[in-house]
Amino acid sequence: MSPESYKICTRCVLDTSTKLISFNENGVCSYCTDYDKAATVSVNKPRNIRDEELRKALALVKLKGEGNKYDCVIGMSGGLDSSYLAVLVKEWGLRPLVVHFDNGWNSELAVNNITNIVTRLGYDLYTYVIDWEEFKDLQLAYFKASVLDIEVPTDQLIFAILYKLAKENNIHYILDGYNFRTEFGMPRDWSIEKKFDLTNLRNIHAKYGKVKLKKFPTISETELYYNEHVHDIKTMSPLNFIEYDWHVVKKLLADKFDYKPYQYKHYESIFTRFYQGYILPRKFNIDKRKAHLSTLIRSGFLTREKALEQMKEPPYPLADQEADKKYVIKKWDLTEEEFEKIMNLPIVSHDVFGYDKISFFPRLWVRLYYIYLFKVAYPLGLKKKFKVT
Repeated sequence: MSPESYKICTRCVLDTSTKLISFNENGVCSYCTDYDKAATVSVNKPRNIRDEELRKALALVKLKGEGNKYDCVIGMSGGLDSSYLAVLVKEWGLRPLVVHFDNGWNSELAVNNITNIVTRLGYDLYTYVIDWEEFKDLQLAYFKASVLDIEVPTDQLIFAILYKLAKENNIHYILDGYNFRTEFGMPRDWSIEKKFDLTNLRNIHAKYGKVKLKKFPTISETELYYNEHVHDIKTMSPLNFIEYDWHVVKKLLADKFDYKPYQYKHYESIFTRFYQGYILPRKFNIDKRKAHLSTLIRSGFLTREKALEQMKEPPYPLADQEADKKYVIKKWDLTEEEFEKIMNLPIVSHDVFGYDKISFFPRLWVRLYYIYLFKVAYPLGLKKKFKVT
Protein backbone atom coordinates (compact mmCIF):
# COMPACT_ATOMS: atom_id res chain seq x y z
CA MET A 1 0.00 0.00 0.00
CA SER A 2 1.49 3.35 -1.01
CA PRO A 3 1.85 6.13 1.61
CA GLU A 4 -0.47 8.27 -0.47
CA SER A 5 -3.35 5.79 -0.25
CA TYR A 6 -2.90 4.93 3.44
CA LYS A 7 -5.42 6.34 5.88
CA ILE A 8 -6.15 5.76 9.55
CA CYS A 9 -9.28 6.66 11.53
CA THR A 10 -9.10 9.80 13.64
CA ARG A 11 -11.13 8.17 16.42
CA CYS A 12 -9.83 4.58 16.55
CA VAL A 13 -6.78 2.79 15.07
CA LEU A 14 -8.41 0.92 12.18
CA ASP A 15 -6.90 1.80 8.84
CA THR A 16 -6.90 0.96 5.15
CA SER A 17 -5.36 -2.45 5.79
CA THR A 18 -9.02 -3.50 5.55
CA LYS A 19 -10.49 -2.81 2.12
CA LEU A 20 -13.99 -2.46 3.57
CA ILE A 21 -13.35 0.81 5.36
CA SER A 22 -14.51 4.31 4.50
CA PHE A 23 -14.18 7.67 6.22
CA ASN A 24 -16.48 10.63 6.76
CA GLU A 25 -15.53 14.29 6.38
CA ASN A 26 -13.98 14.25 9.89
CA GLY A 27 -11.81 11.24 9.14
CA VAL A 28 -13.88 8.93 11.36
CA CYS A 29 -14.14 5.42 9.92
CA SER A 30 -17.27 3.52 9.00
CA TYR A 31 -16.62 0.96 11.76
CA CYS A 32 -16.91 3.72 14.38
CA THR A 33 -20.17 5.04 12.93
CA ASP A 34 -21.52 1.49 12.68
CA TYR A 35 -20.57 0.93 16.31
CA ASP A 36 -22.46 4.02 17.44
CA LYS A 37 -25.59 3.01 15.54
CA ALA A 38 -25.54 -0.56 16.82
CA ALA A 39 -24.77 0.47 20.41
CA THR A 40 -27.82 2.73 20.50
CA VAL A 41 -30.14 -0.24 20.11
CA SER A 42 -28.11 -2.68 22.22
CA VAL A 43 -25.61 -1.94 24.99
CA ASN A 44 -26.47 1.77 25.20
CA LYS A 45 -30.19 1.24 25.69
CA PRO A 46 -31.47 2.57 29.02
CA ARG A 47 -30.33 0.43 31.96
CA ASN A 48 -33.87 -0.38 33.12
CA ILE A 49 -34.78 -1.74 29.66
CA ARG A 50 -31.71 -3.97 29.51
CA ASP A 51 -32.30 -5.17 33.06
CA GLU A 52 -35.85 -6.20 32.15
CA GLU A 53 -34.69 -7.92 28.98
CA LEU A 54 -32.10 -9.87 30.98
CA ARG A 55 -34.66 -10.83 33.63
CA LYS A 56 -37.00 -12.24 31.01
CA ALA A 57 -34.20 -14.03 29.18
CA LEU A 58 -32.92 -15.71 32.34
CA ALA A 59 -36.46 -16.66 33.38
CA LEU A 60 -36.95 -18.39 30.04
CA VAL A 61 -33.65 -20.28 30.38
CA LYS A 62 -34.73 -21.53 33.81
CA LEU A 63 -38.25 -22.38 32.65
CA LYS A 64 -37.14 -24.44 29.67
CA GLY A 65 -34.52 -26.15 31.83
CA GLU A 66 -36.97 -27.31 34.51
CA GLY A 67 -36.47 -30.96 35.38
CA ASN A 68 -33.04 -31.15 33.72
CA LYS A 69 -29.66 -31.37 35.40
CA TYR A 70 -28.49 -28.42 33.31
CA ASP A 71 -30.43 -25.48 31.91
CA CYS A 72 -27.71 -24.07 29.67
CA VAL A 73 -24.36 -24.80 28.03
CA ILE A 74 -21.43 -22.42 28.10
CA GLY A 75 -18.14 -22.77 26.27
CA MET A 76 -15.06 -22.03 28.37
CA SER A 77 -11.87 -20.97 26.60
CA GLY A 78 -10.13 -19.38 29.55
CA GLY A 79 -10.47 -15.96 27.93
CA LEU A 80 -11.63 -12.94 29.91
CA ASP A 81 -15.21 -12.77 28.66
CA SER A 82 -16.05 -16.49 28.86
CA SER A 83 -14.51 -16.57 32.35
CA TYR A 84 -16.61 -13.63 33.53
CA LEU A 85 -19.71 -15.17 32.00
CA ALA A 86 -19.11 -18.28 34.12
CA VAL A 87 -19.04 -16.08 37.22
CA LEU A 88 -22.27 -14.28 36.30
CA VAL A 89 -24.10 -17.51 35.50
CA LYS A 90 -23.46 -18.62 39.07
CA GLU A 91 -24.81 -15.33 40.45
CA TRP A 92 -27.92 -15.68 38.29
CA GLY A 93 -28.70 -19.12 39.70
CA LEU A 94 -28.36 -21.02 36.43
CA ARG A 95 -27.14 -24.61 36.15
CA PRO A 96 -24.61 -24.70 33.31
CA LEU A 97 -22.80 -27.54 31.66
CA VAL A 98 -19.36 -25.97 31.14
CA VAL A 99 -17.54 -27.18 28.04
CA HIS A 100 -13.87 -26.76 27.22
CA PHE A 101 -12.31 -27.72 23.90
CA ASP A 102 -8.86 -29.24 23.86
CA ASN A 103 -7.68 -29.00 20.25
CA GLY A 104 -4.05 -29.60 21.13
CA TRP A 105 -3.10 -25.93 21.44
CA ASN A 106 -4.07 -25.02 25.01
CA SER A 107 -1.60 -22.79 26.83
CA GLU A 108 -0.70 -23.74 30.39
CA LEU A 109 -1.96 -20.34 31.53
CA ALA A 110 -5.40 -20.98 29.98
CA VAL A 111 -5.67 -24.40 31.63
CA ASN A 112 -4.84 -22.89 35.03
CA ASN A 113 -7.38 -20.08 34.59
CA ILE A 114 -10.12 -22.55 33.63
CA THR A 115 -9.30 -24.87 36.52
CA ASN A 116 -9.38 -22.06 39.07
CA ILE A 117 -12.72 -20.69 37.92
CA VAL A 118 -14.53 -23.99 37.41
CA THR A 119 -13.29 -25.46 40.70
CA ARG A 120 -14.17 -22.42 42.80
CA LEU A 121 -17.61 -22.10 41.24
CA GLY A 122 -18.32 -25.82 41.64
CA TYR A 123 -19.25 -26.48 38.01
CA ASP A 124 -19.27 -29.72 36.07
CA LEU A 125 -16.63 -29.43 33.35
CA TYR A 126 -16.86 -31.41 30.12
CA THR A 127 -13.56 -31.34 28.23
CA TYR A 128 -13.77 -32.44 24.63
CA VAL A 129 -10.41 -33.73 23.43
CA ILE A 130 -10.13 -33.78 19.66
CA ASP A 131 -8.47 -36.58 17.70
CA TRP A 132 -5.16 -34.79 17.16
CA GLU A 133 -4.11 -36.54 13.95
CA GLU A 134 -7.38 -35.64 12.23
CA PHE A 135 -7.43 -32.11 13.54
CA LYS A 136 -3.78 -31.52 12.66
CA ASP A 137 -4.35 -32.80 9.13
CA LEU A 138 -7.36 -30.50 8.59
CA GLN A 139 -5.67 -27.46 10.10
CA LEU A 140 -2.54 -28.10 8.05
CA ALA A 141 -4.66 -28.49 4.90
CA TYR A 142 -5.96 -24.94 5.42
CA PHE A 143 -2.42 -23.67 5.84
CA LYS A 144 -1.21 -25.48 2.71
CA ALA A 145 -4.18 -24.15 0.76
CA SER A 146 -2.85 -20.63 1.48
CA VAL A 147 -6.33 -19.42 2.44
CA LEU A 148 -6.96 -16.73 5.04
CA ASP A 149 -9.02 -18.36 7.78
CA ILE A 150 -7.07 -21.23 9.31
CA GLU A 151 -9.28 -21.05 12.41
CA VAL A 152 -12.28 -22.60 10.63
CA PRO A 153 -11.52 -26.13 11.95
CA THR A 154 -11.56 -24.84 15.54
CA ASP A 155 -14.80 -22.90 15.00
CA GLN A 156 -16.40 -25.98 13.44
CA LEU A 157 -15.33 -28.10 16.40
CA ILE A 158 -16.66 -25.68 19.01
CA PHE A 159 -20.11 -25.14 17.54
CA ALA A 160 -20.63 -28.77 16.52
CA ILE A 161 -19.94 -30.02 20.04
CA LEU A 162 -21.93 -27.28 21.79
CA TYR A 163 -25.05 -28.12 19.78
CA LYS A 164 -24.45 -31.86 20.12
CA LEU A 165 -24.26 -31.62 23.91
CA ALA A 166 -27.28 -29.33 24.03
CA LYS A 167 -29.38 -31.85 22.10
CA GLU A 168 -28.13 -34.83 24.12
CA ASN A 169 -28.95 -33.10 27.42
CA ASN A 170 -32.24 -31.51 26.30
CA ILE A 171 -30.77 -28.03 26.84
CA HIS A 172 -32.38 -25.15 24.95
CA TYR A 173 -29.83 -22.39 25.51
CA ILE A 174 -26.18 -21.95 24.63
CA LEU A 175 -24.75 -18.93 26.43
CA ASP A 176 -21.70 -17.44 24.74
CA GLY A 177 -19.16 -14.86 25.84
CA TYR A 178 -19.59 -12.55 22.87
CA ASN A 179 -19.19 -9.02 24.12
CA PHE A 180 -20.23 -6.09 21.94
CA ARG A 181 -18.07 -3.68 23.93
CA THR A 182 -14.85 -5.61 23.32
CA GLU A 183 -15.51 -7.44 20.02
CA PHE A 184 -17.72 -5.38 17.71
CA GLY A 185 -16.18 -4.23 14.44
CA MET A 186 -13.93 -7.00 13.16
CA PRO A 187 -13.53 -6.31 9.41
CA ARG A 188 -15.36 -8.91 7.33
CA ASP A 189 -12.41 -9.30 4.97
CA TRP A 190 -10.18 -10.46 7.84
CA SER A 191 -11.86 -13.88 8.07
CA ILE A 192 -14.25 -16.02 6.05
CA GLU A 193 -17.92 -15.25 6.66
CA LYS A 194 -19.09 -18.76 5.75
CA LYS A 195 -17.29 -20.58 8.55
CA PHE A 196 -19.89 -23.36 8.58
CA ASP A 197 -19.78 -24.15 4.90
CA LEU A 198 -18.92 -27.85 4.68
CA THR A 199 -18.37 -27.87 0.92
CA ASN A 200 -15.56 -25.34 1.36
CA LEU A 201 -14.05 -27.32 4.23
CA ARG A 202 -14.26 -30.69 2.50
CA ASN A 203 -12.82 -29.39 -0.77
CA ILE A 204 -9.85 -27.84 1.00
CA HIS A 205 -9.22 -31.04 2.92
CA ALA A 206 -9.72 -33.24 -0.15
CA LYS A 207 -6.98 -31.38 -2.00
CA TYR A 208 -4.44 -30.90 0.77
CA GLY A 209 -5.32 -33.38 3.51
CA LYS A 210 -3.97 -36.91 3.95
CA VAL A 211 -5.97 -38.37 6.85
CA LYS A 212 -9.60 -39.42 6.49
CA LEU A 213 -11.85 -37.44 8.82
CA LYS A 214 -13.78 -40.08 10.76
CA LYS A 215 -14.12 -38.49 14.20
CA PHE A 216 -13.89 -34.77 13.50
CA PRO A 217 -17.24 -33.11 14.37
CA THR A 218 -18.69 -30.69 11.82
CA ILE A 219 -21.80 -28.58 11.53
CA SER A 220 -23.35 -26.98 8.44
CA GLU A 221 -25.42 -23.84 7.94
CA THR A 222 -28.49 -26.02 7.41
CA GLU A 223 -27.84 -27.89 10.69
CA LEU A 224 -27.48 -24.59 12.52
CA TYR A 225 -30.83 -23.54 11.07
CA TYR A 226 -32.47 -26.81 12.17
CA ASN A 227 -30.98 -26.59 15.65
CA GLU A 228 -32.45 -23.15 16.18
CA HIS A 229 -35.83 -23.51 14.51
CA VAL A 230 -36.68 -27.19 14.94
CA HIS A 231 -34.77 -28.33 18.02
CA ASP A 232 -35.37 -24.91 19.64
CA ILE A 233 -31.76 -24.40 20.72
CA LYS A 234 -30.99 -20.69 20.99
CA THR A 235 -27.75 -18.84 21.54
CA MET A 236 -27.63 -15.89 23.90
CA SER A 237 -24.94 -13.28 24.68
CA PRO A 238 -25.73 -12.16 28.25
CA LEU A 239 -22.75 -9.79 28.55
CA ASN A 240 -24.58 -7.39 26.25
CA PHE A 241 -27.40 -6.95 28.77
CA ILE A 242 -25.25 -5.87 31.70
CA GLU A 243 -23.20 -2.85 32.74
CA TYR A 244 -19.80 -4.14 31.67
CA ASP A 245 -16.57 -2.46 32.76
CA TRP A 246 -13.50 -4.08 31.26
CA HIS A 247 -11.17 -2.83 34.01
CA VAL A 248 -13.49 -3.91 36.84
CA VAL A 249 -13.90 -7.38 35.30
CA LYS A 250 -10.14 -7.92 35.02
CA LYS A 251 -9.61 -6.92 38.66
CA LEU A 252 -12.50 -9.07 39.92
CA LEU A 253 -11.22 -12.19 38.17
CA ALA A 254 -7.68 -11.57 39.36
CA ASP A 255 -8.67 -10.93 42.98
CA LYS A 256 -11.26 -13.70 43.42
CA PHE A 257 -10.05 -16.41 41.05
CA ASP A 258 -6.31 -15.77 40.70
CA TYR A 259 -6.96 -15.12 37.01
CA LYS A 260 -3.89 -14.27 34.93
CA PRO A 261 -4.58 -12.10 31.86
CA TYR A 262 -3.20 -12.62 28.37
CA GLN A 263 -1.32 -10.00 26.39
CA TYR A 264 -4.03 -9.65 23.76
CA LYS A 265 -7.51 -10.97 23.03
CA HIS A 266 -7.73 -14.70 22.17
CA TYR A 267 -4.09 -15.35 23.11
CA GLU A 268 -5.18 -18.11 25.51
CA SER A 269 -4.58 -20.53 22.61
CA ILE A 270 -0.98 -21.04 21.49
CA PHE A 271 -2.05 -21.47 17.88
CA THR A 272 -4.43 -18.50 17.86
CA ARG A 273 -1.64 -16.40 19.35
CA PHE A 274 0.74 -17.52 16.60
CA TYR A 275 -1.88 -17.22 13.86
CA GLN A 276 -2.97 -13.72 14.86
CA GLY A 277 0.45 -12.48 15.91
CA TYR A 278 2.67 -14.06 13.24
CA ILE A 279 0.89 -15.65 10.27
CA LEU A 280 -1.75 -12.98 9.69
CA PRO A 281 0.57 -9.95 9.84
CA ARG A 282 3.38 -11.52 7.79
CA LYS A 283 1.39 -13.33 5.14
CA PHE A 284 -1.87 -11.38 4.91
CA ASN A 285 -0.92 -7.91 6.22
CA ILE A 286 -3.63 -8.21 8.88
CA ASP A 287 -3.08 -7.17 12.49
CA LYS A 288 -6.22 -7.97 14.46
CA ARG A 289 -5.00 -5.85 17.35
CA LYS A 290 -6.23 -2.87 15.34
CA ALA A 291 -9.81 -4.12 15.55
CA HIS A 292 -9.58 -5.27 19.17
CA LEU A 293 -8.00 -2.06 20.41
CA SER A 294 -10.39 0.06 18.34
CA THR A 295 -13.40 -1.53 20.03
CA LEU A 296 -11.89 -0.79 23.45
CA ILE A 297 -11.41 2.83 22.37
CA ARG A 298 -15.03 3.17 21.23
CA SER A 299 -16.26 1.62 24.47
CA GLY A 300 -14.20 4.05 26.55
CA PHE A 301 -11.85 1.45 28.05
CA LEU A 302 -8.71 2.68 26.29
CA THR A 303 -7.46 5.95 24.83
CA ARG A 304 -6.44 6.20 21.20
CA GLU A 305 -3.01 7.47 22.30
CA LYS A 306 -2.34 4.35 24.39
CA ALA A 307 -3.58 2.11 21.57
CA LEU A 308 -1.22 3.78 19.10
CA GLU A 309 1.65 3.23 21.53
CA GLN A 310 0.77 -0.46 21.76
CA MET A 311 0.65 -0.72 17.98
CA LYS A 312 4.29 0.40 17.80
CA GLU A 313 5.25 -2.84 19.51
CA PRO A 314 5.20 -6.24 17.76
CA PRO A 315 2.03 -8.34 18.23
CA TYR A 316 3.93 -10.16 20.97
CA PRO A 317 7.64 -10.44 21.87
CA LEU A 318 9.82 -11.56 18.96
CA ALA A 319 11.55 -14.21 21.08
CA ASP A 320 8.14 -15.71 21.93
CA GLN A 321 7.15 -15.60 18.26
CA GLU A 322 10.23 -17.61 17.32
CA ALA A 323 9.58 -20.10 20.11
CA ASP A 324 5.96 -20.51 18.99
CA LYS A 325 7.08 -20.89 15.39
CA LYS A 326 9.37 -23.79 16.28
CA TYR A 327 6.61 -25.35 18.38
CA VAL A 328 4.00 -25.08 15.61
CA ILE A 329 6.36 -26.44 12.96
CA LYS A 330 7.18 -29.42 15.17
CA LYS A 331 3.53 -30.15 16.03
CA TRP A 332 2.60 -29.91 12.35
CA ASP A 333 5.47 -32.27 11.38
CA LEU A 334 6.90 -29.72 8.96
CA THR A 335 10.43 -28.59 8.32
CA GLU A 336 11.25 -24.89 8.59
CA GLU A 337 11.82 -24.85 4.81
CA GLU A 338 8.36 -26.31 4.18
CA PHE A 339 6.79 -23.80 6.54
CA GLU A 340 8.49 -20.82 4.89
CA LYS A 341 7.60 -22.09 1.44
CA ILE A 342 3.90 -22.15 2.36
CA MET A 343 4.15 -18.75 4.02
CA ASN A 344 5.48 -17.35 0.76
CA LEU A 345 2.80 -18.88 -1.48
CA PRO A 346 0.36 -16.48 -3.14
CA ILE A 347 -2.83 -15.89 -1.16
CA VAL A 348 -5.76 -18.02 -2.35
CA SER A 349 -9.40 -17.00 -1.88
CA HIS A 350 -11.73 -19.39 -0.09
CA ASP A 351 -14.06 -18.87 -3.06
CA VAL A 352 -11.81 -21.10 -5.17
CA PHE A 353 -12.96 -24.11 -3.17
CA GLY A 354 -16.70 -23.54 -3.61
CA TYR A 355 -19.62 -23.27 -1.22
CA ASP A 356 -22.74 -25.20 -0.25
CA LYS A 357 -25.84 -24.89 -2.37
CA ILE A 358 -28.54 -24.48 0.25
CA SER A 359 -31.55 -26.49 -0.72
CA PHE A 360 -34.95 -24.83 -0.78
CA PHE A 361 -36.64 -27.85 0.75
CA PRO A 362 -35.07 -27.84 4.27
CA ARG A 363 -36.20 -24.23 4.74
CA LEU A 364 -39.65 -25.08 3.37
CA TRP A 365 -39.93 -27.91 5.89
CA VAL A 366 -39.06 -25.50 8.71
CA ARG A 367 -41.69 -23.05 7.51
CA LEU A 368 -44.32 -25.79 7.54
CA TYR A 369 -43.21 -26.75 11.04
CA TYR A 370 -43.79 -23.19 12.22
CA ILE A 371 -47.21 -23.06 10.62
CA TYR A 372 -48.08 -26.15 12.64
CA LEU A 373 -46.50 -24.71 15.80
CA PHE A 374 -48.33 -21.40 15.79
CA LYS A 375 -51.61 -22.46 14.19
CA VAL A 376 -52.10 -25.83 15.93
CA ALA A 377 -49.75 -26.54 18.85
CA TYR A 378 -49.80 -23.16 20.59
CA PRO A 379 -53.61 -22.88 20.63
CA LEU A 380 -53.61 -26.28 22.36
CA GLY A 381 -51.65 -24.90 25.29
CA LEU A 382 -47.92 -24.92 24.53
CA LYS A 383 -47.78 -21.17 24.17
CA LYS A 384 -49.15 -20.68 27.67
CA LYS A 385 -46.65 -23.16 29.09
CA PHE A 386 -43.62 -21.25 27.88
CA LYS A 387 -44.90 -17.72 28.44
CA VAL A 388 -42.63 -15.60 30.65
CA THR A 389 -44.10 -12.62 32.50
